[in-house]
Amino acid sequence: IPGPENSKWTDLVYIYYWLNGQVPFYIHQLHEKYGPIVRTGPSRVDICDISAVKEIHRTNSRFLKSDWYRKLVPGGFENMFTTGDPHFHSARRRLLASPISDSSLTRMEPIILSRVQMAIDRIAEEMGKRGVADVFKWWLFMATDVIGELSFGESFRMLEAGEKTQYSLDLEHISSLQPIRTTFPLLVNLGRYLPLPVFKKTADAGKRLGSYSFKSIERYKQMIAENPNDPKPTLFTKIFDSEKSGLTLEQIRSEAQGYIVAGSDTTAVTLTYLIYAVSRDTRVRDKLVEELASLPEPVADRNLRDLPYLNQVINETLRLYTAVPFGLPRSTPSEGANFDGYFVPGGTTVSTQSYSMHRDPAIFPDPNDFKPERWEDVTKDMKDASLPFGGGSRVCIGLHLARIELRLGAALFFRKFPYAHPSTKEGMSEEDMVMKSFFLMAPQGHRCLIEA
Repeated sequence: IPGPENSKWTDLVYIYYWLNGQVPFYIHQLHEKYGPIVRTGPSRVDICDISAVKEIHRTNSRFLKSDWYRKLVPGGFENMFTTGDPHFHSARRRLLASPISDSSLTRMEPIILSRVQMAIDRIAEEMGKRGVADVFKWWLFMATDVIGELSFGESFRMLEAGEKTQYSLDLEHISSLQPIRTTFPLLVNLGRYLPLPVFKKTADAGKRLGSYSFKSIERYKQMIAENPNDPKPTLFTKIFDSEKSGLTLEQIRSEAQGYIVAGSDTTAVTLTYLIYAVSRDTRVRDKLVEELASLPEPVADRNLRDLPYLNQVINETLRLYTAVPFGLPRSTPSEGANFDGYFVPGGTTVSTQSYSMHRDPAIFPDPNDFKPERWEDVTKDMKDASLPFGGGSRVCIGLHLARIELRLGAALFFRKFPYAHPSTKEGMSEEDMVMKSFFLMAPQGHRCLIEA
């Protein structure tokens, strides 16, 4: 299998790029040099090919998640995201899927809308006082508050506080700590007891995230106790009945922790890049603003679902600025597999990173350009190559919630700020928006200043 010479013998080069948040970009360069299948380590392969995507991520695929995913979660707890057991995943997904389905989320739209509107109001306040607003900060607060209230019945009140707390800093930096956790799991565990600064920081952040989810569960248990016959409905209400769900509080806590991380950073990053990409292109911005001007008041998600240009903008953002551009690693079944004329031995880690799939020039001409119009006529290859939420039976369970937040966030923002543009104040530059990917992607400056 083609690849750099060093990848035959060592993972060190790959680990170097992993620790520096550059793996998707490094692997993409390898694809440009070596072709659709490339060896990235002694037992690691990445494939940029639609047929491989279908084979690896199809329902009932024998390419299973490896133990690598369990290292992402502090304490190694197994949940729906980290498990490599398809039976465990299937059973847990059945428990959790219904409340977060597209139809079920309709009744929770008032909660989502109120939080999005509050974010817009806080952005406007900051612009009035400061002349610019950090939309990345406000979208992170918004998405965290939404997932908090939908999951546990009570918002984390990040928008009200309006300042970065230890909790928001942990969320903001959690992805940058993942390479430490997955590469040096033993040292992270020892970091709880030994004065090893970077490993202690990683261990402490993981411990705090566990504490946040535990406290959230305890608050909701108290809400149930106060109103047992009609508790406030949440995404987790049904599974708090341990007799019916079969889940312990520790298992609920593990799933809750996954929801907190997956439901905040990813949406915040995507909305941030959407605002940035649209506001820096006056043609795109003005076309979107014109479409949004036709909306009736008050704005509701049902009126946004069929807006062609808004949804083209969202799809193009998801393509170019995927929150998880990193290849989602799978373990090749024991009998091995054939891809692109090459035999991949059993046990090899294979991935099909979305960063490269979304930049295949044969499928997406001018792949590095932000062109929402490319989604006017969607081809089958475009659908098959599009992986912003993963694929197959392991597709992100929160994709419907994410799209609702993206539609409402984009619509309300550009109705309020039709002349929004990136700021150059306070040293803000394009360098701040360079993507870094430690599994989850984020702008390296951890800010995005916008003027109106």
